[in-house]
Amino acid sequence: MNARSEIHDRLAASLREARRARGLSLDAVAKLSGVSRSMVSQIERGESSPTVATLWNLTQALQVDFAGLLEGRERPGIEVVRGAAAPVIAREGVRVRILSPAESVGDHEVYDLDFGAGARMISEPHGPGCREHLTVIEGRLRVISGEEIEELGPGDVARYPADRNHEIAAIAGAARAILIVQDS
Repeated sequence: MNARSEIHDRLAASLREARRARGLSLDAVAKLSGVSRSMVSQIERGESSPTVATLWNLTQALQVDFAGLLEGRERPGIEVVRGAAAPVIAREGVRVRILSPAESVGDHEVYDLDFGAGARMISEPHGPGCREHLTVIEGRLRVISGEEIEELGPGDVARYPADRNHEIAAIAGAARAILIVQDS
């Protein structure tokens, strides 16, 4: 193995490990970094050499040390993502904090949802048989799955099909919930 391919392999492994340790999917890293999903995937597979600017954007999104990317590290027995370091996607009044590890994407995903007053999260159908489990922590939420509608308060849990159009909306103020997405 030549020195260049060894560096690519180490860089690819470090970026992939950092993404997984933070519980991010390729799509989430793309959104956070501004680097296309396909480019992130190519870099992680060692098929592309990133520019310094691309590498900088990825390290900022992943909150890793730019200079330490090529150092080898062992994974700890207990993986911890500190509250302030958990990946967050915010849009249209909803803050989505990703709690699940990247390797569980498409199987079992966990999110902390924080809705501003009147905010809503509209989703297109997920894969066949996919279900969501929503637990309200604070406030009131309306859940729509297909033609069905339910209103929930603190402590209420709704389990519903997510393989159809569905929506979660805050009612009368802000709300907070935990969402588990489970593919069949």
